[in-house]
Parts: sequence; C-alpha cells; structure tokens
Amino acid sequence: SLKIVSTELAPAAIGPYSQAMIIDGRVYTSGQIPLNCKGEIVSDDIGSQTHQVFANLKAVLEAADSSLSRVIKTTVFVKDLKDFKLVNEIYESYFKSHQPARSTVQVAALPLGSLVEIEAIAVTN
Repeated sequence: SLKIVSTELAPAAIGPYSQAMIIDGRVYTSGQIPLNCKGEIVSDDIGSQTHQVFANLKAVLEAADSSLSRVIKTTVFVKDLKDFKLVNEIYESYFKSHQPARSTVQVAALPLGSLVEIEAIAVTN
C-alpha cells in the first residue's frame, strides 16, 4: 500500500503533492528546491541552493526510513547548464562512493525562481 511521507525538517509542499511516497520498499521523492523550512529560497547562489536541496532530500529520505546512501536514481534540473560543473561537484560530495543513476536536464524555469531542483528514487532501509 502507498504511504505518504511528511516531515517538518524539510519545507512543506507548495502545491497538491507529497514530499515523498513509499510503495513496495521504494521511496519516490518530489523534486526538492532550495527552500528552507520557512518556505524561503536560501539565496541566489547556485552552490548554497544545491546544498539546501540536499539538506531537504536528506530530511525527506530519513523520514521515509531511507537515506542518501540508499538512492538508486536521481533527476537533476538546472536552470542553466553553465552552473552544472559546481552542482556536480557538490552532488559528488553527497554521493562519494555510492553513485546512483542520474539524468540532468536544463529547464526554462523552476518553481519560485530556483536555480536547481533534484528528485530521487531510493529503497527503504
């Protein structure tokens, strides 16, 4: 059966969706943007935004009885691929020896003017 994941350690959904869903031992996160828990964009700096996205992903995955080390696939959305080098360096710092499958896409715009958004699929512990 489906289980809805919700944690106050990550920003609340800004629309009609859940932070994540669990089914059959798999966690599907919604795309995380660089909002703090007050619902505010952390900065206009791609580095700070990427770290905040990972903080949010980590909190949602932990609320789902999973973790970054259990991620099997990510999708990275960036507003400008010129930022990808830095995003990738930060990404690598969170996925050191464990490197999930990944897709990266440049998009015309992201919610609330974000520069980066990341979603993940993981297995539960």
